[in-house]
Amino acid sequence: MNRVILMGRLTRDPDVRYTQGEKSMAIARYTLAVDRRGKKERDQDQQAADFINCVAFDRAAEFAETYFHQGMRVLVSGRLQTGSYVNKEGKKVYTTEVILTDQNLQIARGAMHRKPDRPGDGPGDGFMNIPDGIEDEGLPFV
Repeated sequence: MNRVILMGRLTRDPDVRYTQGEKSMAIARYTLAVDRRGKKERDQDQQAADFINCVAFDRAAEFAETYFHQGMRVLVSGRLQTGSYVNKEGKKVYTTEVILTDQNLQIARGAMHRKPDRPGDGPGDGFMNIPDGIEDEGLPFV
């Protein structure tokens, strides 16, 4: 069985390209920084995260293009795929990437009701201030 489940943060915005031809298809590539469990600070020389290349196709790629941005936490699942190619210098390069079957944004618990980070952003109760002078007809939910 070849099944991979990862949670990490996007190292940069997804790189999305479209195939040529009659039915164009989106292909999104991005890298997840996945924290390692265990000793992070003990060995400064040891890497504290793994950087995993991910590939999404078609609608999943379009979703990533629209909603994923650098630094976001993402939960993905798919299969591990390895390959190789010969680069311009004639060296064989080995690749490893996760071909995605599912991807989801991970929003921190309470993020939608968090108090504003800066003074003046709101009253701190999760609701925005409505300026004086706006009539009820202008609000979409009265």
